[in-house]
Amino acid sequence: MRLLKFFICFFSLNLFAQLPKGFSYVKDITPSIQQELRYCSHNNFIGIPIDGYETNVLITSTLTAKALGKVQNELLEKGLSLKIYDAYRPQKAVNHFVKWAKIINDTLMKRQYYPEVNKRYLFKLGYISSKSGHSRGSSVDLTIVDSHTGKELDMGSPYDFFGVSSHITYQTLTEKQKNNRALLQKVMKKHGFRPYKNEWWHFTLRNEPFPKTYFNFPIK
Repeated sequence: MRLLKFFICFFSLNLFAQLPKGFSYVKDITPSIQQELRYCSHNNFIGIPIDGYETNVLITSTLTAKALGKVQNELLEKGLSLKIYDAYRPQKAVNHFVKWAKIINDTLMKRQYYPEVNKRYLFKLGYISSKSGHSRGSSVDLTIVDSHTGKELDMGSPYDFFGVSSHITYQTLTEKQKNNRALLQKVMKKHGFRPYKNEWWHFTLRNEPFPKTYFNFPIK
């Protein structure tokens, strides 16, 4: 009886953890990539864990995970590493963002993430949208860190900062900050990713496998 229960539990867990076809856990392809899944924690622009983020694991389309592996291999040769803040994002998480954006007086994290932006304009300025490329499985938010210390390279503005200093064309930066951003842009583009003009950390795989499909399975 105990053996039977073991096999039932084993197969149930494997079924539970199964991803849709064409998706992979990033750690299964490139385990050396560092991560800090912000939306699974309180350290994000809303200030609470986001709907659909049940476990601190990174999921992307398999093609994206393989392309990230190529980026990582090049960075490791320089003593550097990728650090990913967000990858696949279920639609229910995007819905959470939209619901929050409509509650104008909920500004718990304003000082840290959007000090100069009036919350009522987040939709108009493009910081919040009802659809996200992340839900297609091939967009990632990331930076570069020292592979030995884990210290992030100085990019001139924090991740998920709503403001012009996060735009990739922003020029009021030190030479070191400019060089760090240029390195990130160069290595990501080289291995098949396109940037997003308003966020230095955001990239989407060119020729993504699910360009019109927005998934909603939870991250677990």
